[in-house]
Amino acid sequence: MMRGAHGPVRGIVESVEDLSPTFRRITFSGPELHALATEGPFYDQRIKLILPNAAGALPRIPESEDWYQQWLALPDDERGIMRTYSIRDLTRQDNVTRLTVDFVLHFADDGSTGPAAAWAAGAEVGSELLLVAPRHGEPQSGIEFSPGHADAVVLLGDESAAPAIARIVEDLKASTAAPRVCAYIEVPENVDQLTIDAPGNAEVTWLPRGEAQPGESLADALGWHVHDEPEASGEDADDLLWETPVFSASGEDLAEVAAPRSGTYYWIAGESGVIKGLRRFLVREVGVDRAQVAFMGYWRHGVAMRG
Repeated sequence: MMRGAHGPVRGIVESVEDLSPTFRRITFSGPELHALATEGPFYDQRIKLILPNAAGALPRIPESEDWYQQWLALPDDERGIMRTYSIRDLTRQDNVTRLTVDFVLHFADDGSTGPAAAWAAGAEVGSELLLVAPRHGEPQSGIEFSPGHADAVVLLGDESAAPAIARIVEDLKASTAAPRVCAYIEVPENVDQLTIDAPGNAEVTWLPRGEAQPGESLADALGWHVHDEPEASGEDADDLLWETPVFSASGEDLAEVAAPRSGTYYWIAGESGVIKGLRRFLVREVGVDRAQVAFMGYWRHGVAMRG
């Protein structure tokens, strides 16, 4: 987990833009953001957001290397809630640092929503939260996208992964030797297609879900159909799948997994159950080398995520 050595900074909402019924773009600024490292590329850089507590106040967290332990030790009613997001944009201009996050406004059939989406839905200029993001002089962490020497990159994800995919595609545009890119993004409706400044060798395909089951169109994009297979033995249905060429949340020993080689590199993220199905297909049925793929469960249907 990318937690930062020196703790969170205060982000103040500078602007709010509704991109579609699903996506709300919020840009943060404020003097404390000047400590953040604004040199890209960012790719799928994870950041942490700490939301106000039930009383509407932000927790008081000391500036120290053990800030995370001290935050955990706070009483429940003071701590607030931590959630993980990705950077959509991070710039410094005229000595002002701005960090942009695209929030997905998840709404269940009963009208309920997660805490971060609820905060974003009610956010307005001047609203505040705490941000944990890479700072100047700190070791880089929280980026999983690592295509190595791949000739082609395939990106697949649902709406929760759309901001990271967009950032990856745009960052690759600045690369002098960018691989061919095919991106498939599943979203609730046709109006949820967002603008991505893609390079000429990138193909971005939006897959409106409509009445289809989540993940069906992503599976079709990989050339197969979702099967009602049981979960692999040893996998906890409540745990997020997180497997990259160098890390496995299941504790699998990846010492023998090499860096991505030439060929196709797959980056797949979204709802964990869907991603597990795509993993079974690519690794077990097709036999894609583990060094060529990263699987990341960003959320789990019906389960409140931690951090």
